[in-house]
Amino acid sequence: MGVEMEEGVKDSAPSTPKSRLTNQSKALLSMRLLQILLLFFVLTLGISVVSIHMIKFLKIQHFAPVVPTTLISMNDHSTLTLESFIRPPSNAWHTMNDSELLWRASMEPQRNGYPFKRVPKLAFMFLTKGPLPFAPLWEKFFKEHDGLYSIYVHALPNYKSDFSKSSVFYRRYIPSQAVTWGEMSMGEAERRLLANALLDISNEWFVLLSESCIPLRGFSFIYSYVSGSRYSFMGCADEEGPDGRGRYKPELEPEVTLSQWRKGSQWFEINRKLAVEIVQDTIYHPKFKEFCTPPCYVDEHYFPTMLSIKHRILLANRTLTWTDWSRGGAHPATFGKPDVTESFLKKLPGAKSCLYNDKQSEVCYLFARKFAPSALEPLLQLAPKILGF
Repeated sequence: MGVEMEEGVKDSAPSTPKSRLTNQSKALLSMRLLQILLLFFVLTLGISVVSIHMIKFLKIQHFAPVVPTTLISMNDHSTLTLESFIRPPSNAWHTMNDSELLWRASMEPQRNGYPFKRVPKLAFMFLTKGPLPFAPLWEKFFKEHDGLYSIYVHALPNYKSDFSKSSVFYRRYIPSQAVTWGEMSMGEAERRLLANALLDISNEWFVLLSESCIPLRGFSFIYSYVSGSRYSFMGCADEEGPDGRGRYKPELEPEVTLSQWRKGSQWFEINRKLAVEIVQDTIYHPKFKEFCTPPCYVDEHYFPTMLSIKHRILLANRTLTWTDWSRGGAHPATFGKPDVTESFLKKLPGAKSCLYNDKQSEVCYLFARKFAPSALEPLLQLAPKILGF
C-alpha cells in the first residue's frame, strides 16, 4: 500500500510546470491582443485628425478668392457687396427715429482713402415750413450737374410735397419733427438734416439753406469755391453786449465757460468731419437744450460754440449767406419783386471784404436771403445774365 501511494505521488508531480506554461501563454496572448487594439485605436485617431485638417484646408482654399470682395452669409447664402454699402439711398424717406438715425449717421470709416472712385458732392439742406417757392430757380441752378450734389428738405411733419418725378426735389423730403424758432427743436432739425445727408458717403460739404434763400452764382462757381476752401464757413464770434455774451447762461458750465461762448449765423457750410462732430454730440446738446432758451437762441450759439471749442482752426468765422440786418429787429429784411434789380443782385456777392484761404477776396457770399415768393419772376429773368445759370 505504501508503494502505491508513492507511485501516486510520482504520477502527479510533473503536472505543475505544465500548468504554469499554459497560464503564461494565455497572458502573453492577451497582452498582444491589447497592444494590437491600442495600435489600431491610435492609427484610427491619427487618421481622423489628419482628415479633419485636410477638410478645413480644402474649404479655406475653396473660399479664399471670395473673401477680399464679399462677405458670405452661411445662413441664407446671400452676399453683402461694397456697392450696396456705398450706394446712396434713392429716397430720402426712411423709418428710423432720431436716435437710430443719429447713431447710424455717426458711423464713419476710420481708414484714410477710399477703395472706390469717390466724387465728392455738395449736400444742399433746406429747412422750411413746407413749400419751396424758389424751386424753379433752383431747378435751373442744378441742371446738368448730376452726380455733384444731393438735396434734403426738412418741412413740417404734416406737409405733403407734390413735386413731379422730373424734379430734383422729388422724394427729397426727410422724416421731420415740429420746429419752434429759437429753441433746441431748431438745432435738432438741423442735426436731422445733417444726419440724413451723412448717409450718402459721397457727400463732403453740407450747406444749410431756407426756403427764402437764393443762389448768387452758378453751380460750378459755388462748387469750386466751397471745395477749394481750407475752412468751413460758420461764424464763431466772441461778441460783447446783450446779444452776445449777454445771452450766456452760467448753468452751461463746466462744459461751456463764458470765454468759450460764441455766436454765429444760423446758415452755414461745413465739411464732413464737422458734420459728424455735430450728429455724434452728446455732451453739449443736453446742456443747450435745458439752459439755452430765448433770449438765448440755439440756432445762433449751439454749433458755433461747440465747434469753436473743438475745431476753431477749421472755421472761417463767417457765413456764405448774405442777409440784411440794417432795419433792426429779430428778423432780417425781406425782399420782394420791386427790390430785385440787376444792380441789386450784382453787389450782393461782394457786399463786404472778407478772407478766402487767408487772402482778401471780392466774393464773400454765395447765397442770399430773405426773398419773398414775388421775387421769383425777376430772378428767373435775371438769372442767365447776373447769376450765371
